[in-house]
Amino acid sequence: MRLQSRAVRLILGLIVIASDVVVLEVAGELRGALVLEHALEAPPRRLTADGLTADVVCVTSPGLLFSALQARRGLHDGPSWILEQVFPPSRATPLVTVLDGHPHTLAFLPTINRVRGTSLGVTRFGQSGDLADVYRYHGIDADSIVRAALDVLD
Repeated sequence: MRLQSRAVRLILGLIVIASDVVVLEVAGELRGALVLEHALEAPPRRLTADGLTADVVCVTSPGLLFSALQARRGLHDGPSWILEQVFPPSRATPLVTVLDGHPHTLAFLPTINRVRGTSLGVTRFGQSGDLADVYRYHGIDADSIVRAALDVLD
């Protein structure tokens, strides 16, 4: 059974100092050296096969976005234009944030356009293993991302 055509944005977080926000569209070739590179290809491809539209946004500076959101709310001095560039209201869709850090780091992003969202990340520390096993353990592997996207759409 095919799902109705619906959209979701997958938000990948990387903590990179002195960097910009990079927007990657799913259409065409995806590029980027990312810690969570598994999330760039498999989840959007799998969701698209089920009739869903999935964008990928790589957030390399959550602090910049949080400051802009606070400025828009009148709680911080500074510009807020970046919010409309990265998360235009005309493309507001449910969000799944994925970070190989604490999920609360990106949990504010759905509030930008008041959409549903879920945040995936690392909440327990001290585990070791190969990267695929550790991502699976923490629920930030491709299967977990697809499940979260499907859940946030329900």
